[in-house]
Amino acid sequence: MAQLKVLISGAGIAGNALAFWLLKLGHSVTVVERFPALRTSGLQVDLRGYGIQVLKLMGLEQAFRSKSAPEQGLQVVDKSGRRWAYFPANKSGKGLQSFTTDWEIMRGDLCQLLHDATGNRAKYMFDTSIASFSQTEKAVHVQFADGTNDQFDLLVGADGLGSRTRKMMIHNDDPGAVDGFTPLGKSYAAYFTIPRPIRNGEGYVATFYTATKTRFIMTRRHSPQRIQVYLMCNSESEKLQKAHRQDVKVEKEVFSEIFQDAGWQAKEILTALQTSDDFYCERMALVKMDSWSRGRVALVGDAAYCPSANTGMGTTSAFVGAYILAGEIGRHCGTSGHDHSAARDNITAALEEYDRKLRPFMDQVTKGIDGDSALYKFMPTGPIGITMLNAFMGLMALLRLNVLGEWVLKEDVKDWTLPKYKELLGDQVDN
Repeated sequence: MAQLKVLISGAGIAGNALAFWLLKLGHSVTVVERFPALRTSGLQVDLRGYGIQVLKLMGLEQAFRSKSAPEQGLQVVDKSGRRWAYFPANKSGKGLQSFTTDWEIMRGDLCQLLHDATGNRAKYMFDTSIASFSQTEKAVHVQFADGTNDQFDLLVGADGLGSRTRKMMIHNDDPGAVDGFTPLGKSYAAYFTIPRPIRNGEGYVATFYTATKTRFIMTRRHSPQRIQVYLMCNSESEKLQKAHRQDVKVEKEVFSEIFQDAGWQAKEILTALQTSDDFYCERMALVKMDSWSRGRVALVGDAAYCPSANTGMGTTSAFVGAYILAGEIGRHCGTSGHDHSAARDNITAALEEYDRKLRPFMDQVTKGIDGDSALYKFMPTGPIGITMLNAFMGLMALLRLNVLGEWVLKEDVKDWTLPKYKELLGDQVDN
């Protein structure tokens, strides 16, 4: 049977989700990943709204539940550890999620789950990457870093916020063009785990602490033996900006300097940071582009439309985007039983419709999130302002208002409906 030959760059959540759907259509899928093996590291992620719908359409709800993180909610504390507010997870199955959703999972577990769901039907090329590519009207010609080369009907970049595929796609057309990466002010975040055995009565509760000078510390427990740590700051430090482009040791040193007088559990956390083997640092940013494709090259997930962690919608956007991209390929190019020549000729139409269907969703998710980083701009920097913020959060919790889910996070996408594709869902689509 005729198949489209598709190359996906990146074996993360978006790449594996897209591979799942394309394989369901019967196409030939190759996934290239620059790391030596599937990356099962990373901290906690969640699904919201339409992302949950897509997971259920994939038939993976039970597998997800078996690996879900048992977080119960989020508490807000001050430097003495006093709790000012507590926002429990919404377990009702109705309404918007809170900060902690009913669909929490470690990134590595989700990535492995999606990889396993492809059933070894995709070809995975580990420990290499795309060195360059060129395209004609009929194919994309790819040169890999290991010296091999091949050609494909479609190339999809699913290689994250700093996507090399995105840069090559844009710069192949215009070497001087910007690639859509938009930093959120001078905001940086570091993520890692540290050992901390659970104490009697502690529970699985996320804890958020606001320090002076626009610094934040959050911890989340996902196992009885370890916790996750998130260090976030808005800093003009040139040393921090340079450190982000250097090695992990330098990044750790700079974050230790910035947070050494932050209070609460900062000293304990920074001591454990020195021996952490899963430290990761990034500049907070979003990706906004006028088009998510050029010819036979397209982007999905953070590579195309990273909404930033501030929205809480990164994983959901990847799930929804992968589903719609595959759905439009199925609708315009058919399944593996269709004429190959006609399928290849319709790829451009599929990519254009992918953009048209998904963009209203992403426009709402990223609305109000821009390079000025308003979230940080209006955050208090001194002790009085922080106390007022904590008191406000306490009042919201007392009134049982979902201030985070309704006012901060971007789950509530209005006047938009998830498309249904008979090519992907078969009898699940209502006639």
